[in-house]
Amino acid sequence: MQNARTIQNPVDRGGGFRETEAARSLVHVLADSSDKLSGLCSMLEERFIVAGERLDSGAKQSQAVPSAIVIRADLRDVDNIAAIKNRAGKFAKARKRIFLLEHASHVGISQAYALGATLVLPGAINRIKLLAALTDLADDASAPSGGATQPDNAVETAATAIASMFMSVTLGQPLDVDGAKEAGRQIAERITQHGLSEWLTTVRRHHEGTYQHCLLVTGVAIDFGLSLGVGRADLERLYTAAMFHDIGKAQIPLAILDKPGRLDPEERAMIETHPAAGYDFLKGHDKISPEILDAVRHHHEFLDGSGYPDKLCAESIGDIVRILTISDIFAALIEHRHYKPTMPRNEAYNILCGMSGKLEKALVGSFKQVALTR
Repeated sequence: MQNARTIQNPVDRGGGFRETEAARSLVHVLADSSDKLSGLCSMLEERFIVAGERLDSGAKQSQAVPSAIVIRADLRDVDNIAAIKNRAGKFAKARKRIFLLEHASHVGISQAYALGATLVLPGAINRIKLLAALTDLADDASAPSGGATQPDNAVETAATAIASMFMSVTLGQPLDVDGAKEAGRQIAERITQHGLSEWLTTVRRHHEGTYQHCLLVTGVAIDFGLSLGVGRADLERLYTAAMFHDIGKAQIPLAILDKPGRLDPEERAMIETHPAAGYDFLKGHDKISPEILDAVRHHHEFLDGSGYPDKLCAESIGDIVRILTISDIFAALIEHRHYKPTMPRNEAYNILCGMSGKLEKALVGSFKQVALTR
């Protein structure tokens, strides 16, 4: 069932876009109801060529490859999941695959990434955020084939690995440790080739919330390790710890994790359970080393004993934990949230410098080039 306002055949007989449409990118919209489909098409059709399709219709698409796929569907419905999977092969060539989830949950977000999402926007549909996520399609469309899509492979691999972790915790499924390590290796390779700034920009553009934070922390920790000249084995331990460090948040409601503004005491207490929860989930896996377990449990500990969950002091806090803690705080400060502006990196670094007695002074000094210049 095609939406009446969509362009049914956006390709002319010569195989190219009509002259009046050349400056606009093709966005393919999928929804599980006519109302949802109509609403999405209305949001997008002023800026893009829009082709609309209901999930319960036959999987028919124009021969034109869309620049983006936008899907609005309830992923608690197995029929919707099956319908999306049936179209997965055709969607793979789209540079952006955006899922809009009104019924947001860890499982739903994880399911979206498992279905090939490059970005998940949970909660009420926000036209401004959706258009912002699609703003650079013209740049993508003009980029050489293979040039724009290849660098983002590491982002998609890592996001999928993090989604898999959260789903494992939520549903009690086996944990793919090797997949997480491979994602970390790809991030390390990406940052070695393209630098930290490029990674931070890409992640903030394509991901939200806890998933964005995990990707940012991993990138920052890798670049910090590279700047310190750590060996390959230590770098692997560091990026694996970074990938897993917030896995305990899978047991915390998204409403608390993504709450704008200050948490109340009960919410803060719940947030502070995540390091121990992550440790408890991971400790039975033989592929998780003691150093990684230590980092997952203690990445919120401070040298002065004021951290959590065990209030460790300096002599009890290992090197990987110290590096990860600095990376975690810095990433939290510079991450993009819809309810707060992104903090400039120099301001975030000044906050780290002001945490005297909590963080290792020499490491904070070494972190300066990561924060400001690398």
